[in-house]
Amino acid sequence: MTKEVRFIDTTVRDGNQSLWALNMKIGSMLPALPHMDEAGFESMEFFLSVIFKKYVREHKENPWYWLKEGTKRIKKTRLRYHGGMHSAFEKTPHCILKLLIERLVSYGLTLTRTSNCWNDFTEFKEEIDDLRKHGMDTVANLIYSVSPRHTDEYYAKKAKEAAAAKPWRICFKDVGGLLTPDRARTLIPVVLKAAGDIPVEFHAHCNSGQAPLNYLEGVKLGMRILHTAIPPLANGSSQPSVFNIANNLKALGYEPQIDLMPLEPVVKHFTEVAKRDGLPIGKPTEYDEAMYQHQVPGGMISNMRHQLKIVGKEHLMEAALAEAGQVRKDFGYPIMVTPLSQFVGTQAAINVIVGERYKEVPDQNIQYALGIWGKEAVEVMDPNIRDKILSRPRAQEWTHWEQKEPTLHEVRQKYGVNLSDEDLILNYFAGEAYVKALPDHGKPQEYLDATQPLMKIIEQLSKRKDSNQVYIKQPGFSIRMEKRAAV
Repeated sequence: MTKEVRFIDTTVRDGNQSLWALNMKIGSMLPALPHMDEAGFESMEFFLSVIFKKYVREHKENPWYWLKEGTKRIKKTRLRYHGGMHSAFEKTPHCILKLLIERLVSYGLTLTRTSNCWNDFTEFKEEIDDLRKHGMDTVANLIYSVSPRHTDEYYAKKAKEAAAAKPWRICFKDVGGLLTPDRARTLIPVVLKAAGDIPVEFHAHCNSGQAPLNYLEGVKLGMRILHTAIPPLANGSSQPSVFNIANNLKALGYEPQIDLMPLEPVVKHFTEVAKRDGLPIGKPTEYDEAMYQHQVPGGMISNMRHQLKIVGKEHLMEAALAEAGQVRKDFGYPIMVTPLSQFVGTQAAINVIVGERYKEVPDQNIQYALGIWGKEAVEVMDPNIRDKILSRPRAQEWTHWEQKEPTLHEVRQKYGVNLSDEDLILNYFAGEAYVKALPDHGKPQEYLDATQPLMKIIEQLSKRKDSNQVYIKQPGFSIRMEKRAAV
């Protein structure tokens, strides 16, 4: 077997999402891209649909600028979309998802990585074929979880089903950072064997601090494609650092197909961004055994704490996490990934706030019990809990619900028949009022490139239109620039 190991970069997508809650501005990301493009990543995760809502509503930026300007700066690296032609949390019409894929492909995003939250691949082939027709290859996630149901036999079966759908690749995804090196040694060979001729990538989060060790074990067992991030957007709840993994692989005698030198200025640039905008620096995480009991993702824990604080019940946080473990058991051990993890966590918080289990149940968990969010839920739920949820009058209103699938023409009638495809998508995901309120249609602010030498910075400063004078001073050197009206 080859000693070469290839790398998928997750910095501006999963790193930004997991560590910085998508709080890095477009202008902050753009200067790093040419350097990242020189490193030899096999591909780079670049976009996901939730960016529309987040960036328009909070950053007042139009994500289409990210696609237009970002893709101009990437010449060598294949770009990825994170998502497919199905919706993860909100039920998005297929016509909108199809239109989004068409636009993304037009910008050069020809690869996607997508999941089913139940590892249900029975209808994946149709979606994969549909994506391929539009010019996009698919990496199908096989999500790791820990429960009495998630055995070697389970993963062998699911990997075979994933391979039968004929994706471009399969990605073994440890979204909760739950895998241990011991479990990796028993499970990874099972997954690789069941995947057959379909190549398998390895994507893991560092929530328990074990992902870097699991990557090394994975390579020893035959994995040859790893997902990593660039510091300071590595570690923590993100992916392992590309520097750490590449150097350790070299020490073990492998051949990492990555040039770390172009990434050194990227580290410098993003570190300056973190300092300027008050964003956290990713650090290795300490091991926490309690995580295996509740399995609530790190980002959700902060949200649960916020929910409890609003009602003056923050002191019940530990009880809510313990209750999350029990709710997950009641629900049949769903994988703690969007949207199922939110369903479990929200119900746990409600149970401890109300003081009685399942006295109050949100609509999503009624839908869960009815199989709207996956037919497997009906089979695996505790029957007594399911009966308790579905015995309330509100459940009758959802019993015969079917998702509406409007045509693109009908959607255009609602948002405006003269809108471009891109503005239609923007209005749908972000909301018309928020799009209308965008200053300069959401054109992002320009940021100085922290990776460049002084002369480049001076050149960039001279082009700024928001100031007439610039004064730079450092030990032994100073320069003043001033714009004057023409005589």
